[in-house]
Amino acid sequence: MFRSFCIVLVLLLFSACVKDKPVAITPDPAPQSQLKKVYVINEGGFGYGNSSISLFDPGTNSVVEDLFKTQNNANLGDVTQSLNYVNGTFYAVVNNSGRIMVCDAQFKKTGQINGLLSPRYFLPITNQKAYVSDFKANAISVIDLGSNTKTKSINCSGWTEGMVLIYNKVFVCNLRRNYVYVINTLNDQINDSVLVGPNASGLVIDKRDKIWVLSSGDAVNSVGARLTRIDPLTNIIEKSFDFSVGESPDHICLNKTKDSLFYLNKGICLMGIGDAALPSATFIPGNARNYYGLGINPNDYSIYASDALDYSQKSNIYIFDMKGNQKQVFKAGINANGFYFE
Repeated sequence: MFRSFCIVLVLLLFSACVKDKPVAITPDPAPQSQLKKVYVINEGGFGYGNSSISLFDPGTNSVVEDLFKTQNNANLGDVTQSLNYVNGTFYAVVNNSGRIMVCDAQFKKTGQINGLLSPRYFLPITNQKAYVSDFKANAISVIDLGSNTKTKSINCSGWTEGMVLIYNKVFVCNLRRNYVYVINTLNDQINDSVLVGPNASGLVIDKRDKIWVLSSGDAVNSVGARLTRIDPLTNIIEKSFDFSVGESPDHICLNKTKDSLFYLNKGICLMGIGDAALPSATFIPGNARNYYGLGINPNDYSIYASDALDYSQKSNIYIFDMKGNQKQVFKAGINANGFYFE
């Protein structure tokens, strides 16, 4: 009787222990605040296939690392260069993998665009058409967004990089030429070019619909960097500002009101679109940081800058307010090169 009682007691205790054992719950990877999110584009190491997208929530200061892998249980690819969002769809341009990953709003993969050599930037032209610049193709690829396929190429010798769209024209930077090329989007043909100096990689459109192109120069041949303002109606240069030889500015971007230019040049520089000269000092000093990416959050004017450190460990992301005061810092992936703001 006592033995039977002990057996029953042991079974009851075991059952209670099993019942009370905590169940592992997979946390929801999506941040919970209602504030618009920030996507950090991380190149990873060339040839390592460890590029990623980090998702930062300014409301909770939480970070989801490697969002694509979290949502798809697969790697994004080798060297993610840029990210865009069109009609509820993300397009992640994976440079060294020669493809564009197509994802829904939760970053679940829905498709893939292949047939690209070394894609760099993705620019929507219409709801059905986009252009993709390329490092190796000597051309701009034309993409059908309905079928996620490359339909044709626009010949453009050299390394095509940043692009902007205005007045049915796309202005394309070319790192291997001294020109910005102008494409007529109605017939997908280049019909003009504008001399802006060597190594032009980035350009923006200000509140007056003027285009600003930043060329980083050619130190080997002692050619200085240049900032050029173009009237997109006439394709004529209205102003140009020359940097000292040895300076290498890059990553030009605009603030929310599109009246102030920001770029990297031994720190973060700020210049009003009406200024008569380049700034004489940095807005936010570099402080020995290895700034590698820059972006201005249009939702709150805050400034995001990535520090790639030694190019092999996770980047530091610094957030500054509009006055240049540092607000916080968080970790993202390896070689964070830019940002996409909701």
